[in-house]
Amino acid sequence: MSNLKPTRRTFTKSLAAASIAAPTFVPASALGFGKRPAPSERIVMATVGTGGRGTGDMNSFMRFPEVQMVAACDPVPAHRDRAKNLINRRYGNTDGKAYNDFREVVTRDDIDAVLIGTPDHWHALITIECCKNGKDVFCEKPESLTVVEGRAMVTAARKYSRVVSGGSQRVLGDYGDIPRLVRGEAMGKLKTIHVNCGGPSGECYLPEEKIPAGLDWEMWLGPAPFQSFNTKLIRGGFRPYRDYSGGGMTDWGAHRFGAAMFAAGLHKTGPVKITPPDGKDNKYLTFEFENGVKMYHGGTNNITYTGTEGTIPGSHPAKLDRVDMEGYKGRGGIFGDFVHCVKTRELPFRDIEIAHRACTVCHLGNIAYWLNRPLRWDPKKEQIIGDESASRWLDRPRRGKWTLS
Repeated sequence: MSNLKPTRRTFTKSLAAASIAAPTFVPASALGFGKRPAPSERIVMATVGTGGRGTGDMNSFMRFPEVQMVAACDPVPAHRDRAKNLINRRYGNTDGKAYNDFREVVTRDDIDAVLIGTPDHWHALITIECCKNGKDVFCEKPESLTVVEGRAMVTAARKYSRVVSGGSQRVLGDYGDIPRLVRGEAMGKLKTIHVNCGGPSGECYLPEEKIPAGLDWEMWLGPAPFQSFNTKLIRGGFRPYRDYSGGGMTDWGAHRFGAAMFAAGLHKTGPVKITPPDGKDNKYLTFEFENGVKMYHGGTNNITYTGTEGTIPGSHPAKLDRVDMEGYKGRGGIFGDFVHCVKTRELPFRDIEIAHRACTVCHLGNIAYWLNRPLRWDPKKEQIIGDESASRWLDRPRRGKWTLS
């Protein structure tokens, strides 16, 4: 897997320092768990978006001795204050700071990397700003709200030589040896994949409630269309609503479609046709790939692979052909993979390009559901073919001053 340019905080301030080729982290204690490294050898991190998932990821990163979490940012006061207190308890000091506006975080010169755990409609904008300001990024899934956003995230990561990892730990963590068996054709040549996850998001009609004191509702909404405040939205209940998320299709879909594409070796491309169910011949939403594999939304409890000689999980020949396969680098799962890659400048397991491809499948599925018609897709140009009105759903207007540029 190709490497990124070896840039770190110590020389992002000067482009002239880009000629330095050696990693800045040398001591063995900085390469994994164990004795806490010296301050100059730590990865200084901040968390933006400190609801349940963001705080959970933050706690996972703080278990690494080479990580120093220093800031928590969220427009919801209770969320950011709770996260700040967790940071300070972890390190036994009061150095952790709380912020309302992520721009105050990403412009701090002492921060190396940012964990993004916001609602989905903020992921792309914050990631891009982090890249512009020389920060590496671990972004929770689904990494984007639209296809255009996902591609813009990849472009920013490459332009600014940043390590940007998607946050789907389940792609590899949930399925053991299954990806090796599928790639090794233990059930014969792969023909179909059935994937179970939720459905698409829709319009938001939640009733208006009084905004709690201190909550910055304008900042929570950001680029999304104006919506009156409702408590459900700040308590993790935003996913059913299209302005903030793609629903279950992008929530668990980012995990499971991503896992299926990885196992099938399709994780660097995309489908060429998407067909919604019609209640007759097409029982399930269907993704067709150029190599003939069909991936269905539904028809299983999790993920089922069917080949010419059997199924996985299920009955298949006794042979267990094994193949070399990408995996986590470093130690400690997907979080350790990111920590390792920040130090070495390698591409992480869930590099943003691969995460973007998985999310694109989810977004295209949603568009097919919303419009209730088939789509033809060019995975190289990332364009819907011959359907101008459907192509408009590849991105969304953004409110006010918020742009991807």
